[in-house]
Amino acid sequence: MKTLITLFAALTLAASAQAAEFTKGTVKKLDASAKKVTIAHEDLKNLDMPAMTMVFRVKDEAILAKLKEGAAIEFVADRVDGKLTVIEIK
Repeated sequence: MKTLITLFAALTLAASAQAAEFTKGTVKKLDASAKKVTIAHEDLKNLDMPAMTMVFRVKDEAILAKLKEGAAIEFVADRVDGKLTVIEIK
């Protein structure tokens, strides 16, 4: 029974991780030294936020290197250590 519960928990976490929903946005400003990006975005459904322009932290520098001001992007944002953070782009 313990194994079954552990398996169910792992599958639930895996499903939610794979269900990351990309949101469309436009890069307005980059701050590489602070690892931050300003994005005008559509609704962030996973964070229950309406469309707006706001500043996000960036998970790692590899993501920041792919961004350019004025670029249309699709991204995933979430709370990381209590801060709104871009965790994936395409």
